[in-house]
Amino acid sequence: MIKVLFVCMGNICRSPTAEGVFRFLLRQHGMGASVEVDSAGTHGYHVGESPDSRTQRAAAARGYDLSTIRARKVAPQDLEYFDLILAMDKNNLQALQRMCPPQLAGRIRLFMSYARNFDDEEVPDPFYGLGHGFDLVIDMVEDASTGLIIELKEQLSKSPSAKKAANKAN
Repeated sequence: MIKVLFVCMGNICRSPTAEGVFRFLLRQHGMGASVEVDSAGTHGYHVGESPDSRTQRAAAARGYDLSTIRARKVAPQDLEYFDLILAMDKNNLQALQRMCPPQLAGRIRLFMSYARNFDDEEVPDPFYGLGHGFDLVIDMVEDASTGLIIELKEQLSKSPSAKKAANKAN
């Protein structure tokens, strides 16, 4: 099992979108049982709250349900528990790096490093912008999620348990 944590600032726009979209795409690819997904924020402004209503509307328009997600703050134990911690932007990347023990620093990356069609390094925060920003976030998240799934499929296919399953099938 690979454990992935998506992180933005308040955990009500970008990271819950990434969690919901990625979870949906994992199911489509038959990988839901192989990858654990969660999201969190570097700040505790919205702990316990549902994703922003504009985020939920934009996601629902594309078939993603974010209604069960609740905002939470990144906890120190998350840095040990999750195999991959993906920040939505450089500010949150730096915040994660500051709280991370040096031996775990390799787990933290920018989420957009997995994008195939966007050159952007960061997913922009749509919170203070106009409504179209939420759709752009979903476009970017879908793209980076697809790239991440490709990489995780490769990792899982190389794992000892995947090799055992392949040998049994042959």
